[in-house]
Amino acid sequence: RPQHVVVTTPNAEYNPYYGLGVGERRHPDHRFEWTRARFQAWAGAVAKQYKYAVEYRMVGEQVNGVGAPTQLALFTRQEVAR
Repeated sequence: RPQHVVVTTPNAEYNPYYGLGVGERRHPDHRFEWTRARFQAWAGAVAKQYKYAVEYRMVGEQVNGVGAPTQLALFTRQEVAR
């Protein structure tokens, strides 16, 4: 298991600032673009399941109430006492 894992995804809440409508994606190659709440719920569940701590960060210029264009989850492996 790696010590750290970094996962990023576009913040769907920011998409209107790119002129996109609800459900539209920034790029056809993107499999998902999640809201901050959905991304944090997913990352929190994954961290718990695999015994990682998770820290959330925004990447890019932030807009109040919306966040930044990109969101990041930094997973850090929790050491198990032996």
